[in-house]
Amino acid sequence: MWLQAVIAGVVLAGLAAAPFFLQAYSIGLLVGVASAAVLATAWAMFSGPTRYVSLATAAFYGVGAYVAAAAADSMAWPFVLVLAGAIGAVMALVVGLSTLRLAGIYFVIFSFGLAELVRQLITWYEVNITGTLGRYLFVDLQPRHILWQLLALFAVTIALSAWVHRGRIGLALRVIGDDEAVAAHCGINLARTKLLLFVASGTIITLTGAIMSPLWVYIEPAIVFDPTVSFMTVIMALLGGANRLWGPTLGAVPMFLVFEWLGANFPNHSLILLGLLFIAVVFLLPNGVLAGIDDLRRRRARA
Repeated sequence: MWLQAVIAGVVLAGLAAAPFFLQAYSIGLLVGVASAAVLATAWAMFSGPTRYVSLATAAFYGVGAYVAAAAADSMAWPFVLVLAGAIGAVMALVVGLSTLRLAGIYFVIFSFGLAELVRQLITWYEVNITGTLGRYLFVDLQPRHILWQLLALFAVTIALSAWVHRGRIGLALRVIGDDEAVAAHCGINLARTKLLLFVASGTIITLTGAIMSPLWVYIEPAIVFDPTVSFMTVIMALLGGANRLWGPTLGAVPMFLVFEWLGANFPNHSLILLGLLFIAVVFLLPNGVLAGIDDLRRRRARA
């Protein structure tokens, strides 16, 4: 464990120093990869052990971006992030209390519809109350500043995930994922345990949206509540292994680069190819790359 922490610290320090040596395009790629790693790790923190497939990532991500756009003119940036995190936590608490008693396809459908519901509510508010649609966000932050914020958030996220994986709450979540009836008979408080991790996951995703918002300058519901964000996050986490500490990060790096390449070379077909990738990951690597490597090692050992 300590060796992993030291290696992770060295890698993060190297990435933090990278903007002083790289060109703008490379820094932009690092920002995208870092945001993808945070999203995938935060999603897997809750959905990995519980097996609740959440497609609400775009809802929290978009709310974070919109809060930043609305508050940046009147507040210092650190306070904007605190406000975004607080609103994300309250939103996750309300959504969790309302939906975490659902399971299976019902939870998937509701979580997917949540992003569209929030988008429509914000659109209605903007058009009917403020008389505009979309906001400009002018903050004196360069891509390297955004990268540093994302790296700090990733460090917090991976540390929290490690604590969950190795602690009693992680064991409780895995029991819940295997069989909720058994978990209840074991004395596990299902609602409290699931809600705690769902709020933590939603807060981190909201903060990611807020941190990334200065890159867009113009914030509009159709842009920040993109359902592609939800699907990409699921694919990245499943590719690396949602039940492994470093699995989501392992899946996020190549998947983000592949998606960028698809968007640049096949702009009209990227979503179709994304769907095919999703199907391939689910059927060929249902437990992720790391689990596949472990299975291969066991087969070789037996041979």
